[in-house]
Amino acid sequence: MNDPRVSRNPWLFVPSLYFAEGLPYVLINTVSVILYKKMGVDNAAIAFWTSWLYLPWVIKMFWGPLVDLRSTKRTWILSTQLTMALALFFVAFSLSTAGFFYLSLIAFVLAAFVSATYDIATDGFYMLALTEQDQAFFVGLRSGFYRLAMIFGSGLLVYVAGMIEVRTGNIPQSWTMVLTTGGGIFLLLAAYHFFVLPYPDSDKRRETRGETASFKEVFTAYFKQEKIGVLVAFILLYRLGEAMLLKLVSPFLLDGRTAGGMGLTTSEVGLVYGTVGIIALVFGGILGGWLISRYGLARCTWPLVIAMHLPDLFFVYMAWAQPQVWMTYPLVALEQFGYGMGFTVFTVYLMYSAEGKYKTSHYAISTGIMALGMMLPGLLAGWLQQKIGYTAFFLAVSALTIPGMLTIPFLPVKSKKRD
Repeated sequence: MNDPRVSRNPWLFVPSLYFAEGLPYVLINTVSVILYKKMGVDNAAIAFWTSWLYLPWVIKMFWGPLVDLRSTKRTWILSTQLTMALALFFVAFSLSTAGFFYLSLIAFVLAAFVSATYDIATDGFYMLALTEQDQAFFVGLRSGFYRLAMIFGSGLLVYVAGMIEVRTGNIPQSWTMVLTTGGGIFLLLAAYHFFVLPYPDSDKRRETRGETASFKEVFTAYFKQEKIGVLVAFILLYRLGEAMLLKLVSPFLLDGRTAGGMGLTTSEVGLVYGTVGIIALVFGGILGGWLISRYGLARCTWPLVIAMHLPDLFFVYMAWAQPQVWMTYPLVALEQFGYGMGFTVFTVYLMYSAEGKYKTSHYAISTGIMALGMMLPGLLAGWLQQKIGYTAFFLAVSALTIPGMLTIPFLPVKSKKRD
């Protein structure tokens, strides 16, 4: 008979663990942009400073071994959830102060490091607490609840903030209430997980000698891969245009018509981009994955890549023609649907490039480089938009999709070997 402390039904904790993984990411990297826009911060400052919030996901590979060596994954999960609650409470408090921008930014930076650490601990705990059969069964479920958290954060919470703003006329108060709710959710999650998370026998602190040498070996092996320069260029450049686009979508939708935007309310952005858009993104990802599994990566690469990048032109059209608000729903949904399809190509290439005994570590390095590829372009996105306007900016975004596509024919053959 299994000890319930060691082995518990994964349905009790896998959905909540991955909901708690997705919510901070969307609050820090997406909702913060909307918050600052509504608080009167200019686009250049928003894009520059919030792009730095990607940094913890870029460098998390460097402190990943500490999560193994210090304490247990279970303890890391609980402590990071409690710390996340405190960070969100501090963001909420800061919004009523004169220096809200830098105070809240400091709290978001802390939350980003906490969230990246939580990702490491949760993914490790998942592999320790579940059998290999359960890991395979729940992989789709965990992704689904991660996406559900994104809809909850960028959809429902943003919509609620907009409703409170309309009723009270007080923008800081609306976001304070929403972020306080977010902090409260993490307190509840920490309390819930304290009682339901099992204590796997393998979830113990490890005392391993030679860890530094092993760590160096992992990185050396990664950068000795075939055509590693092309692979790194692909990871950095494939989403170059999208990285700039993502930082300015919400400001563009919120900006008034006279400023070149679409003039949507906060609640409408929550519905258009945070709900309809993410649902379309999920279905695009599902379809892209099915097509690759059915027809192979080689046959699907270019159709899916074009499906991802061509809809960026929808934003050129919206900035130029400024159509009626209702048109933003199908146009944003189609752009996100295409992005979901094309992103599967990117993900599969990353998985194919992570081989050998360091497969997990190499995938973590690739995702760190991926985060860097999102961070660096975002630093300049707001400045560029303010210099040339939304229409020219979205044209530039469309042009910047080309460098990443040019790397695809030169990728190492091993990335395609499963076709």
